[in-house]
Amino acid sequence: MKIRIKGNSLRYRLTRTDIATFTKNGYLEEQTNFGGDILTYSLEGTGAAELYATFKDNRITLYMPYAMAAEWIGTDRVGYESKTNDFYLLVEKDFKCLDNVAEDQSDNYPNPLANK
Repeated sequence: MKIRIKGNSLRYRLTRTDIATFTKNGYLEEQTNFGGDILTYSLEGTGAAELYATFKDNRITLYMPYAMAAEWIGTDRVGYESKTNDFYLLVEKDFKCLDNVAEDQSDNYPNPLANK
């Protein structure tokens, strides 16, 4: 799972394995060690109607409604977004890049623009 933060926006990108884990557990978590402090970021299923996020005790949690998750997991839908109080949230499938990059992309989804 990748996280991108810019200003008042938060974006999560999930690989196939990430989505399989989230499907099985209703929860997915990653950590980044900053040499003494750890940032934890997670995706959690919820009964709420919209995406929302919290930040507490060095933990970012993005909550995704169960109904949204079921559609997202079972279809070709790329992701979901939400904007409330000038805060933008996006959770999406991670596609293979069209250009050459050094990172391992073997678990990413095929890019729909690759054949164009």
